Amino acid sequence: MIRAAVITVSTKGARGERLDESGPAVRDALVAAGHEVVSQDLVPDDAERVAMAILAATRAGANVVLTSGGTGLSPNDLTPEATRRVIDREIPGIAEALRARSLQATPHGMLSRGVAGALGSALVVNLPGSPKAARESLELLLPVLPHAVELLAGESGESGHDLTGRSRGPSPAGGP
Repeated sequence: MIRAAVITVSTKGARGERLDESGPAVRDALVAAGHEVVSQDLVPDDAERVAMAILAATRAGANVVLTSGGTGLSPNDLTPEATRRVIDREIPGIAEALRARSLQATPHGMLSRGVAGALGSALVVNLPGSPKAARESLELLLPVLPHAVELLAGESGESGHDLTGRSRGPSPAGGP
């Protein structure tokens, strides 16, 4: 089962100067896919605060942590650096796939510096900050979440080959 945490990274949002639209968009997409959202946070563009929010989310039981925002080229965009501080190992294929998806919509997609990685048995993925781009990225990510979570938990990964975005049960005896 997916137990997700959503962390929006936005200094203006954290100060109440901008409405957080990407966090709720990510949360709503996760819930619509049948996943549980165990926490949602809004933190400023500060590498230490982002890293602490990611760690707090996993301590709260999240096995998927999705950040939104702070992945661009601005000097304040430090989400990838914060993520690298806390993950045990990167999963570059996820970040590459998300960038490729963004490039289908805009050439600016190549400017994203988002990363993905494992933190213990949790998957951490940086999504873009715009609600539309975050939703589009999550559409691509949802089908692989059950398999990734199962593998990170040390399980066989056999039930996660269903690409509908939901984990399947074990195959019947004699089945593939």
